[in-house]
Amino acid sequence: MQSFKDSILKLITETSTNLPPDVRYAIQEARLREDAGTRSALALGTITDNIKRAEENVSPICQDTGMLTFKIKAPVDANQIEMAKQIRQAVKEATQLGKLRPNSVDSLTGENSGDNLGEGVPVIHFEQWENDYIDVRLILKGGGCENKNIQYSLPCELEGLGRAGRDLDGIRKCILHAVYQAQGQGCSAGFIGVGIGGDRTTGYELAKKQLFRSVTDTNPNPDLARLEEYIMEKANTLSIGTMGFGGNTTLLGCKIGSMHRIPASFYVSVAYNCWAFRRQGVTIDPETGAIRDWIYTDDAVPADAKDASVVETAEEKLGGRQVVLTTPITEEQIRDLKVGDIVVINGLIHTGRDALHKHLMDHDSPVDLNGGVIYHCGPVMLKDADGKWNVKAAGPTTSIREEPYQGDIIKKFGIRAVIGKGGMGAKTLAALKEHGAVYLNAIGGAAQYYAECIENVDGVDFMEFGIPEAMWHLQVKDFAAIVTMDAHGNSLHADVEKTSLDKLAELKEPVFK
Repeated sequence: MQSFKDSILKLITETSTNLPPDVRYAIQEARLREDAGTRSALALGTITDNIKRAEENVSPICQDTGMLTFKIKAPVDANQIEMAKQIRQAVKEATQLGKLRPNSVDSLTGENSGDNLGEGVPVIHFEQWENDYIDVRLILKGGGCENKNIQYSLPCELEGLGRAGRDLDGIRKCILHAVYQAQGQGCSAGFIGVGIGGDRTTGYELAKKQLFRSVTDTNPNPDLARLEEYIMEKANTLSIGTMGFGGNTTLLGCKIGSMHRIPASFYVSVAYNCWAFRRQGVTIDPETGAIRDWIYTDDAVPADAKDASVVETAEEKLGGRQVVLTTPITEEQIRDLKVGDIVVINGLIHTGRDALHKHLMDHDSPVDLNGGVIYHCGPVMLKDADGKWNVKAAGPTTSIREEPYQGDIIKKFGIRAVIGKGGMGAKTLAALKEHGAVYLNAIGGAAQYYAECIENVDGVDFMEFGIPEAMWHLQVKDFAAIVTMDAHGNSLHADVEKTSLDKLAELKEPVFK
């Protein structure tokens, strides 16, 4: 069992730090399709760079560990109870090594367990089979994309698409709407798994199961294969693009499965996964506990395909202004910025997520935030031998969760810039305009890219919230992000959403009879 635990630790480490070849292939194909000099091209260049850095550093691709989900097939006589114990131990060790961020929170108390263990986590699904080896697959699905999962009960009315009935064309409309509603908040370009049928629980389970398929496989059901091909073509005409910046690629993969249902219910469940599609698998010898083979290999990728890890990753060039700002920032500097500008920040910034925003609504800040920058980020942090904090991963989190608080926080503390991903809503946009602030969109999932911009950790407050939710004070240099909401009432996110809705409406007419 010691050897089995070590094998699981290797699987966790590889899943967190190294994307499989089929995912790299899909990202590289997207990069080749994108128009040079666009925001999406810049984002894809940064993503490719981040993939390479994570592999070289053996550090998390994305700071958000998400929900660890193991899918295991084991021989009949395998001891599943003992295997589960060793998996939990491997998860704990991976967290201590900084390969995973402490991500397990008690739903009632809000307390972070600190080791990714807790009631119901990690998720472990066992299935018996008659083969003489153990098949273990793992997916790390972050909160940003998990929050964009969606389930439809047919028949229903869908924005832009009208009525979706209980047939293949209704299913088509649901899947297109699922891609549209995710926008850039799930770190597009993304992958989706779709489950047709079942009940509310098994439908989502079937949808997530599809994410364990290879990106390049072909559905054995001809109707579903045709639907997968259609969705891949049409979803990429919505012009949502990478990070929701607009562009030619919105979807990198679509896998669909179906199951029986009861007559009264017809569910279409969609599991959305970001570009950082951290999914790996191994076969394990049940006698020795050692890894026999890795499942997602180069065999899944066309022989003539280029691997994204070896493609030149020189920084993409984006047209438009580049503005360097040093904190604290003045209102005059902010009012001069417009949507599309690239802002490069030097100086002190502060992380803040859900717990901090809620706290600051009713309390003072432990530091002066006037002219400051709030970074929506829950980093992976480790102490070295001298007790000094080191940043292991520090990409942005999805910002829309802070919409109920952000405008009030900007007004109360005089914040000049908010960094995150996916954009924010009308309340925040109004506050940016009234009080002189901007929203800067960083590249979601690029945790290594941004970690290398952090020169020092000046301190931390609210550790009682847990590492992801604490307020970290970070000295940064050359931290680049794009203005997507400015102090003049302009929002790239609102513009892209409107454009994509118009394009979605063009796909309203029936296709599958």
